[in-house]
Amino acid sequence: MRCPYCGNDDTQVKDSRPTEDSGAIRRRRVCNACGGRFTTFERVQLRDLTVVKKTGRKVPFDREKLARSVNTALRKRSVEPERVERMISGIVRQLESLGEVEVTSDQIGEYVMEGLKGLDDVAFVRFASVYKNFSAADDFRSFLSALAENTTAPLDDED
Repeated sequence: MRCPYCGNDDTQVKDSRPTEDSGAIRRRRVCNACGGRFTTFERVQLRDLTVVKKTGRKVPFDREKLARSVNTALRKRSVEPERVERMISGIVRQLESLGEVEVTSDQIGEYVMEGLKGLDDVAFVRFASVYKNFSAADDFRSFLSALAENTTAPLDDED
């Protein structure tokens, strides 16, 4: 593992332990060149996923990008980091278990919406506003009305 401080390839594992959900191994490492200490996480990866964007462009799936999106929606919300990590791991497992190498950005968005709905209502609406491309206050009203009726009817994209 390359040291993030000096770029040296010679690092040593000082401590390994499973994460709380046992979905990853947390490793404390030290660089033999500069003495820098850092943490890495090792996770099982069933397959390399490719995301097909709405434009048709294909990019490699990036778990960290997924985590950033979720954490942006959860910004300044009091949700335990362990619950967030479990949700993200669950989404990745769902995507990997689809049996497909390519997943659409819409599939990922739907899984995130489903996960956030059970985690935090405000984060759910924040994410939905970006994912469903809200452009006016009426979009929020329509979405919240549908949510209040316990349905998630898709919004009309025609304006």
